Amino acid sequence: MHWTTARFTLDLSEPRVMGIVNLTPDSFSDGGAWGDARAALHHAECLLREGAEVLDLGAESSRPGAPRVDADTEWERLAPVLREAVRMGVPVSVDTCKPAVMRRAMDVGADAINDIQALQAPGALEAVAAYPQVGVCLMHMRGDPGSMQQLTAYDDVVGEVRAALEHVAHRAQAAGVAADRIVLDPGFGFAKTPAQNLTLHAALPRLLDLGFPVLAGWSRKSTLGWVTGRPVGERLAASLAAALSAAVAGARLLRVHDVAATVDALRVWRAAGQWPAQATPGNSKR
Repeated sequence: MHWTTARFTLDLSEPRVMGIVNLTPDSFSDGGAWGDARAALHHAECLLREGAEVLDLGAESSRPGAPRVDADTEWERLAPVLREAVRMGVPVSVDTCKPAVMRRAMDVGADAINDIQALQAPGALEAVAAYPQVGVCLMHMRGDPGSMQQLTAYDDVVGEVRAALEHVAHRAQAAGVAADRIVLDPGFGFAKTPAQNLTLHAALPRLLDLGFPVLAGWSRKSTLGWVTGRPVGERLAASLAAALSAAVAGARLLRVHDVAATVDALRVWRAAGQWPAQATPGNSKR
C-alpha cells in the first residue's frame, strides 16, 4: 500500500507520521504558536528532525465553533510557509476546503490537499481534478466547524461514515483522481460525540475494506479529554495510546502534534515485533 502525491510516493507498508503545522491564531491546541512564518518554518524543520514524513499545513482553524476566514486571509497565512516547506524534501499537504486556496497551493507545489469537507464545496472537486497528479485526503464531516456539533445524530455511525467515505472516494475517481492518490479520514471529533468517535475507532478495519489507506487524527482531541479528564495540554499519553491503537487497527497515516513521541512509540512497537523490519518509522522510502 502506498500514497502517491505530486512529487512523492509514500510507502505505507507501515504507519507513517504526518506532522501538524498550524498557521492559525485560534486552533484548539497550539493556535498562535506558529503564526509567524519564520516560527512556523522552524517548527516544520523541527518536526522533520523528529521523524515526520509528511508536513500538513493549515491556515484556518477547524475547531468546533471556529469562525470562517476568507480565502485571501487564509492564503496570506499559508503562502510564505508553503513556498519554503515544499523545498524540505518531504510531501507537503495543505489542509483547506477552499477551491481558491487549493489552486494557489497546487500552483506553488503542494503535494496533496487535505480537505475536511472531502472536496464537496462547490468547485473543490474541479480544482483538484485540474491537477490530477496531486494526492488528496478526504475526511468525513457533517456541516462545518460552526454547525458540526449539532449534527451528531446517526442511526449507524460506522455504516453511515463508511458509506459517505465510499461516495466521496468514488466521486474523486470519477473526476480523474487515481485510486492510489486517495487517503480517507473518518474525521474523529468532527460531527461525532465522544462515544461515536470511540465506536468508529474500534471499527477502523471496516473502513479499510474500502481499499484506501486510512489517516487517523486523534492528537490532543477532546474525546481524549473526555476519556481521561485531562485538559488539552496534558493529553500526550492519551494521544500516543490512540495513535498506536489506530496503527494496530490498520491506519497508515497518523496526523499528530507530538512527532518525536509518536515516532518513538512506533519504534518500540516495531521492536516488539508488531510490524516487519523492512523500514523504521521516521525513515520511509520516498
